[in-house]
Amino acid sequence: MRVVFMGTPDFAVPSLRALSEVHDVTLVVTRPDAVRGRGKRLEPSRVKQAATELRLPVLEAKRLSAEDVERVRQERPDVICVAAYGAILSDALLAIPPLGVLNVHASLLPKGRGAAPIQRAVLEGDEVAGVSIMRIVHDLDAGPYCRQASVAVGDKPCAQVMSELAQVGAAELVAALEQLAKGSVVWTDQDESQVTYAAKVTKQEMLLDPADGARANKLRVQASLDAAPARAIVAGRGVRVLAAAVCNATVAQGGVLARKGRVYLGCADGAIELLRVKPDGKREMAASAWASGLRGDDLTWERA
Repeated sequence: MRVVFMGTPDFAVPSLRALSEVHDVTLVVTRPDAVRGRGKRLEPSRVKQAATELRLPVLEAKRLSAEDVERVRQERPDVICVAAYGAILSDALLAIPPLGVLNVHASLLPKGRGAAPIQRAVLEGDEVAGVSIMRIVHDLDAGPYCRQASVAVGDKPCAQVMSELAQVGAAELVAALEQLAKGSVVWTDQDESQVTYAAKVTKQEMLLDPADGARANKLRVQASLDAAPARAIVAGRGVRVLAAAVCNATVAQGGVLARKGRVYLGCADGAIELLRVKPDGKREMAASAWASGLRGDDLTWERA
């Protein structure tokens, strides 16, 4: 099957690799080189890096122009496959492939339409997170789906959940194309009464707050990503919290207890223990190493 693939971040790479093993990926469309992560240099997208490694032709486009759409049309794709490309696709593009445009969407639709379904699932304490192989239509994430799969969330950090779902989504996408080729695919329309939206998570939402419960603060840490980190001011110092757990320590709301190499923050209904941190201006470290610098009996913490 002739496939045009569209994707940009890490999440999309397993799908590209899986497709390239069993189909003729004739073109990879990704967003242009950009300043990504903590560096100050322009870097290619993860999908561009993978496509280069696989020796696949690449088209870079922030938004597909009429010329870009024509470039895709010239590939005569049977299907276009999308995984976290990062832009709305035009109706002209959607009309090109006879088998449609399939998207690896990272939620169990109709729940979690929108930009940040995995991070929202973790932040909301969902037991599972999932992927849906859906057909892209004009409206945002509103198309029917043909396959779904999920992974347990538990206490996994958001980045791990994303990585697991990327692998699951790749397998489901390949299976969906096999069903398309055989004519056995079954599409399920989304129940509009069950639709929820997963808006982009803001930095403000991820700030730890002593006025909130221990579980809410722990979930912020669990859902933390570089773009929206879990942060607090502890003993007057800014710190990013990379791992934490709800605990049964007795600490006053807004108080800090540093004892025997362990650090506890008092919340509205209990406490969390910090496990890994990155103090501002310093390297990432275990909280036990950081604890030695926390001295005093009246330490406090607050929202950053």
